[in-house]
Parts: sequence; C-alpha cells; structure tokens
Amino acid sequence: MWLSAEEAQRRLGVKPQTLYANVSRGRIAARPDPVDPRRSLYNRDDVDRLARRAAGRRREDAIAAEAIDWGDPVLPSGISTIVAGRLVYRGQDAADMSRTATLEEIAELLWGGFPTYGAPGVSLSGETGIPRLFQMLAERVVRDRASHSVDVGRLREEAASVLAAVAESLMGPGEGQLHARLAGHFGRPKAADDLRRALVLLADHELNASTFAARVAVSTGASLAAGTLAGLAALSGPRHGSAAAAVAVLAEEFAGEGDPAEILRNWLGERRAVPGFGHRLYPRGDVRAAALLDAMDVPTSYVRLRQAAVAVIEEAANIDFALAVLAARHRLPKTGPLEIFALARTVGWLAHMLEQAASGALIRPRARYIGPVA
Repeated sequence: MWLSAEEAQRRLGVKPQTLYANVSRGRIAARPDPVDPRRSLYNRDDVDRLARRAAGRRREDAIAAEAIDWGDPVLPSGISTIVAGRLVYRGQDAADMSRTATLEEIAELLWGGFPTYGAPGVSLSGETGIPRLFQMLAERVVRDRASHSVDVGRLREEAASVLAAVAESLMGPGEGQLHARLAGHFGRPKAADDLRRALVLLADHELNASTFAARVAVSTGASLAAGTLAGLAALSGPRHGSAAAAVAVLAEEFAGEGDPAEILRNWLGERRAVPGFGHRLYPRGDVRAAALLDAMDVPTSYVRLRQAAVAVIEEAANIDFALAVLAARHRLPKTGPLEIFALARTVGWLAHMLEQAASGALIRPRARYIGPVA
C-alpha cells in the first residue's frame, strides 16, 4: 500500500517538489519508512487517484493495460464482489454466512442450484493430496465432455461430479459434509468448525488470478475439469494459494523473546517481503481474516507478528495470515492451507465457469506489442 518517493514521482509524472506539495495539502498520505526513518513512503491509492485525475481521458490502450492490474472491472458477473470492505456472495454477506453455513450451501447459492454429488468416475492409486488432485484433473481433461453449448442443468451435474472428485483426491473416499471430512483427513476432529468457516470464506473472491484462469479455459469450450485444472495451477503459486506457507516461515521469527517490532524491522532491513498483511481490496482490513481469526485462539508467535505488523508497516492481517494461524492452531500438515484453499475455491471456480459457459463468450484480450517489427 506504500510507495517510495521515486515510484510515487514516476506514477504521477512530477518532480519531488510537486510530490511534497501534494503531501502538505493533504492529498497524499505519507509516513516514515520503517527501514530508513530518514525517508518517507507515500500512500499508493492516493498517488494513483491523483495520477488518474491528471491523466484525464486516458488512451484506450492505457485503460486496457491497467484493467488487468487491479484496475476497473473487465467482465460482468453475478457471483461475488467486494464492496465497502465487505465480501458479498450473490447479495449475501460472506462473513455473516461463515458463522453457520457449510461449503455445500455456498455451492448451492453460487451455482444457482446444487445437485446430488456425481460419482468421481476415476480411481487413482497413491496418497491423497495436491499431487493426486493434479493427476485426477489431468485424467478427466482428456475424457470429459466440452462445456460449449451444454445445458446448464447438465453442467451443474458435471460441476458436482468435479467437486466430488476434487474432495476424494484431497481426502480419500468418504461421506458427510466436506468440512467434517477434511477434519477427519487431517486427524483433527476438533478443527471441524474452524475448517467449515474457512471453507465458506475462501469459496470465492471475485475475479482473482485463479478464477480468471478457470474462466479463460472454459471460454474456449474446454471441460469444467480443464478449467479447474487451470485454476489449480494458478492457485499453487506463492503469491496466491501458497502464501500461507511464507507466513508460517515468518512467524517462526517471533517464537522467541525480543521486541516484535525490532524483529520485523530487521526482517525488512534484509529487503524481505512481509507476507500475510494488507490487501488492495480491503483498505481497512481483510474481512475474511477478521471473521476467521475472531473465532480462534491465536498462537503467541502469530500474536506477536500481528502486533509488529500493525506497529511497523501499519497493515492488517489478510486471509493468508489467518490460514497460517488455522494451520498452526490445529497442527495441520504443511500442505494443509493449500488443500483447504483448493477445496474451497473449487466451488467458486465452478460457479464462474458455469456463468462463463452460459455467456458463450470467448475471453481473448489483445497484447500491446513492444518488440521489434521486421
């Protein structure tokens, strides 16, 4: 959320004096750099707002380029949105729903109906988990029917079949609600309610990177399994579904004695990022993290890390931090957060793929070529 003076000047296209004048007039918020108090950092949202105002009517290519970088909405969707700091699923507050709802109920809401689970239809040997999930989806890609021009009712049945296969690949065969099965898979039955809450909060998050990947795949007519595989590939990255693992590494630094703020300053002094804090869509704090953390006892190392982040970088915890806390609180395996994320977000991917298939539109943006021309 904060920019160096050089980056702020570049975005605004101004000299240092103009930047400082905007700060003095209250147009741009500034604060000391926690690594070097002699320098200042500048609020990115304030800078970008002034830059847009100065640009006036932007060129079409500039508008398009900015749209894929946390910019303006690029396609219509009735599934979820973030508005006024709230995550909304088809008009209902996700944080409120997380108090009692199950992932199956969220699927029914987001899909516009939830048929009985179909049989996964594939039997794979070996251990459960993310590698098996990738394998299962790859197997289905080569045999499942295309999504193009398929009746919405049949596609919902296909979606239920994919979700069932995802659950079985991650947790093995079983019956009962998904959060209870997940708790049994981890060998932590007392974690069931916290897992239920996390699954609901993670089910969808508008047009994030993995969801966009899933929609692009299905827009070509590919199967729902193919779209799920595309979403899973994007989710596996360290800046998306695997971010909680980085939070766990950072939290280890706060397990002992010492001033938490000083520990974090030293971490920053080594030019290392601070995962698990801040979110551009939640300037006042990630509501998903708040809803999950408020329901759990937070381990001491994470309490200390959270306090340091508020004091030093002035950022609130996000869902990656909350997932890491959930894993630490219940002593889940290292792969636990990604497995939770994948199971939950499959529901959202499938909802978006159903919507995309119904639209019949192909997602095919153009590139702004910057290379040589023969």
